[in-house]
Amino acid sequence: MEFVILNGNIINRSEASIDIEDRGYQFGDGVYEVIRVYNGKMFTAQEHLERILLSAKKIGMEITFTVEEMKTLLAELIQKNNVQLGTIYMQFSRGVSPRNHPFPVPAVPQSFVAYTKEIVRPLANLENGVKAILKDDIRWLLCDIKSLNLLGNIMAKQEAVAAGCYEAIQHRGDIVTEGSSSNISIIKDGKMHTHPADNLILNGITRRKIIEVCEKGSIPYVEAAFTLADLENADEVFLSSTTSEITPIVEIDGKQVGNGMPGPVTKKIQVLFDKEIETECGSLKANMK
Repeated sequence: MEFVILNGNIINRSEASIDIEDRGYQFGDGVYEVIRVYNGKMFTAQEHLERILLSAKKIGMEITFTVEEMKTLLAELIQKNNVQLGTIYMQFSRGVSPRNHPFPVPAVPQSFVAYTKEIVRPLANLENGVKAILKDDIRWLLCDIKSLNLLGNIMAKQEAVAAGCYEAIQHRGDIVTEGSSSNISIIKDGKMHTHPADNLILNGITRRKIIEVCEKGSIPYVEAAFTLADLENADEVFLSSTTSEITPIVEIDGKQVGNGMPGPVTKKIQVLFDKEIETECGSLKANMK
């Protein structure tokens, strides 16, 4: 039996349903988060839950649950589904209302859903790296909001998959922004470069942790826009996300990155990142599968 959260209640998935006039379904009018679970514990839950509150605020929606209330519910869901290694997906929409573009007046109750999924760590990708393509960034200009509107991301990801690659590295003109479902960073002369956390990218939780571990590990870094030429001339390139963790990119548009192998700085960041996971969630030895 699998359990889910529907509007604050934990119920059997077979009993859960959403109205066809939910604004998340009809307009993508809502926000979401994905939280990683290791050893049955949420990793960086505080940061994810604070971000969903901020995303909601940016679209004029006040989530009625506190961070602590959401933590308690999500932890109970993990326990009931006995998830040791996986993710929690959660989303809030503006609720159920007759289809009309303006916000409902008066406001209607929000729709809150969450469910768990067992997902193993992508160890082969972490060790060997992946391939990517370049793609024009055609998305809207509020990418800092983790909204349900993901069609641009989906189209870019599908183009990468069709090309036999793992990720699409997006760019606006000459400036690299982020991947279709990840942040993109480069290493040049031992220094990490990552796009600043402005409206053109999602300020990834994993991205934030990487900056923290760079500070702890004395790895120099800069938050500044970098170009396609910088990307092409980088010594190392990697993507980062909740599910992909820190994945080296070894080929872009058929061209080898560096020597075609995951580089030493990326590997050091991976080690430091793993230590952060273990500090919060316990040993990763049981997750080596």
